[in-house]
Amino acid sequence: LRYVDGQVHALVDLDPAVRRGLPDSVHRMRVACRRLRSTLRSYRAVLEREVTDPIREELKWLGGELGAERDQEVLMEGLGVRIGASPPELVLGPVEARLQAWHVSRSSEARQRTLDALASPRYLALLNSLATLTQQPPLRRKAGRKPEKVMVKAILKEYARLAGRVAHALELSPGTERDAALHQARKAAKKTRYATEPARASLGKPVKRLGKRVKAVQKVLGDHQDTVVARDALRHLALAAHAAGEPGFTWGLVYGQEQAVAEGRERELPTAWADASKPGLRKALVH
Repeated sequence: LRYVDGQVHALVDLDPAVRRGLPDSVHRMRVACRRLRSTLRSYRAVLEREVTDPIREELKWLGGELGAERDQEVLMEGLGVRIGASPPELVLGPVEARLQAWHVSRSSEARQRTLDALASPRYLALLNSLATLTQQPPLRRKAGRKPEKVMVKAILKEYARLAGRVAHALELSPGTERDAALHQARKAAKKTRYATEPARASLGKPVKRLGKRVKAVQKVLGDHQDTVVARDALRHLALAAHAAGEPGFTWGLVYGQEQAVAEGRERELPTAWADASKPGLRKALVH
């Protein structure tokens, strides 16, 4: 409950910064939404689902509205760095101008989407629901049991789901199906890591260690997903450039760089997962 209350306060405190468009504010508010959603899911044995499930749905909605702006920020930053680092002789055509025009158009729409969400009655209703949740928590019987049992069980359940997602992704051949499976594994890694965070005060070093190893897996998977999104954007930019009679060489060059990063992250994943799946980590948590 302390953890949930802290995330609710983070969300509310970030509201003015998001409205003003301050750097990193949208990202931080979105993360608070994700942490809340994940915690309410992982610890539904402690908090009544009839109350928390509707709140989770509304947090999903808010995170989705914020996501458009944040995803565009990340995408533009990554593509800008790639093109900026390219030798001038390999930047053929009005690449930077097209990229900037595309970003302005996309970011303007995404920004308006964020502001519309924060001005909506739906958002105000969500804030009221979160306030009620922290003031009158819908505790279940397991809330009175020892954290060493209840919290460990919740964490291991998320971990088992992560293990299944990673195993499935590693069985697939490179391609769109594997990309989708790796993205699902990434989301499972986030949920597992977020499940460890409220338990740190009660479970100590073993849960911190597990969270750190899972975060490393999440990082590898996150870098891979960033390349999936970037490659899709690059393909559309290349098509638009081609339709306008502009050279497509630079877009293809950057696409190849993103492809190489993706392949590198796929090679790193087995090692990162081996560190996070060592039996000693789970054994220390259980004991």
